[in-house]
Amino acid sequence: MGKDDVIKSMLSEKVSMTPDGFVADHLSSKQFADCHELFFDGILEIHSSDIAGVEGYGEFNEDCKTEYGTCGEFLTDTFADGKEGYWYNWREMFDTTVLERDFFEKYFKEMADRIPYCEGQRYLVYNNTFFANMITDGKTTVGFPDWSRSGISDFLLDFVIMDLNKPYLKIPELLVEYCKKRDIVIPDFHERFLCMAYYKGIDTLRWHASIDDTESCMSIMKSISELKNRIYAL
Repeated sequence: MGKDDVIKSMLSEKVSMTPDGFVADHLSSKQFADCHELFFDGILEIHSSDIAGVEGYGEFNEDCKTEYGTCGEFLTDTFADGKEGYWYNWREMFDTTVLERDFFEKYFKEMADRIPYCEGQRYLVYNNTFFANMITDGKTTVGFPDWSRSGISDFLLDFVIMDLNKPYLKIPELLVEYCKKRDIVIPDFHERFLCMAYYKGIDTLRWHASIDDTESCMSIMKSISELKNRIYAL
């Protein structure tokens, strides 16, 4: 079976890989607030998938296998300097782009310090929950068509990506209220959310720096810097 077929076999029938509707990025803040539970329902349905036959952590390769044995290896090796490909010797960007060494190192350490809270948290994740990658009708359905970045991680990663994409929508704040209404308990929520958020935040920051997108870099740095106070206030 191909990668998408393997993923489909893990998913419940409630998760649509070929949805009808429009790109969720077109929703206004008010429209999203009115239907955000649809998104959370769909994302948690992904996380409920049976992954008993899948080992490790990280994004799936074309054979639907992961590369890392632990969450710590997955998160930290993402930023290895000597990996072949696009990110080979990426640390040179500290001297050639707007990427700030002190900022990166600070939040890499914040991430690393929280890895123990995420170790052992293994779920199927879409890992692509930017609003441009989700389809909805705004009323009854949300679908997920692009599984190219999917893999195994702490499930909070999918909510982190939504928040990084549009922090003004207050995703973690809405998620906490959603969980309270449904008696869903997320152990070590604060530290796990921050660990995943710092991981995805500095990785996304690195990408935007690599394409000289200074405006996005400034926005991401502001979001990362403000996140701890937001999360600890919940």
